[in-house]
Amino acid sequence: MIQSSPCFLTPKSLRPQFPLFVFLPGMDGTGQLLRSQTGGLEKGFDVRCLAIPPDDLTNWEALAQRVVDLVKAEVDVKRSIYLCGESFGGCLAMKVVEHAPELFDRLILVNPASSFNRRPWIGWGAQISQHLPEIAYQWSSVSLLPLLAAFQRILPLDRQALITAVRSVPQPTSVWRMNLLQEFEIPMQALRSLETPTLILASAKDRLLPSLTEAYRLKANLQQADVVVLPESGHTCLLEQDVNLYQILAQGGFLQETLS
Repeated sequence: MIQSSPCFLTPKSLRPQFPLFVFLPGMDGTGQLLRSQTGGLEKGFDVRCLAIPPDDLTNWEALAQRVVDLVKAEVDVKRSIYLCGESFGGCLAMKVVEHAPELFDRLILVNPASSFNRRPWIGWGAQISQHLPEIAYQWSSVSLLPLLAAFQRILPLDRQALITAVRSVPQPTSVWRMNLLQEFEIPMQALRSLETPTLILASAKDRLLPSLTEAYRLKANLQQADVVVLPESGHTCLLEQDVNLYQILAQGGFLQETLS
């Protein structure tokens, strides 16, 4: 059960002998949408998914510190830690690594929403949505799903999981998180000082955000970063049946030697 503050969801079997893989979710905050990737990742990782309660209205700094505290609580012996953030979680991942760069061995950003403030129409939508009646808000959130996902590439069960996750976010929380994205900023100097090896996954057919452009912008400002382009994918690429995150990490040479 999700607690009253952000917590880690853990798999049925823990794998403390493997590197820790921490996943930070998108705007839904449920931690449930890594579902199609978990089986592959568990071949070489001890997986944790952050779950952010639907009524959580904390700022970036508090969220980042909470993640750092949760990670430290998981690690009682020295082992490698991979931090992966998707969309909203990609922004949070950058904040987390900025807080505690020494804690993480690898950083993975999947269509990070750090370009959100360069899509003015989404910001306007956030301002409008806070004044909508609840039923109109629910309709508007679902109507944006074709921008969020390439549904033809997602299995029916995963499509339903996405719809359920989107609907689970209350109106005030959705507005709060969109405002966080609107305000998100990491100074260029802070980005350039990060030495954590980083892999950025960018969907070429992301209809929600300019993820390809943003991936190369981030790469240009990070010391050790590579970009993997997913040519047919939409924004929620990790739900797509042809996307295998563990395989991408392996093919990109991003796994440490013990995992290869």
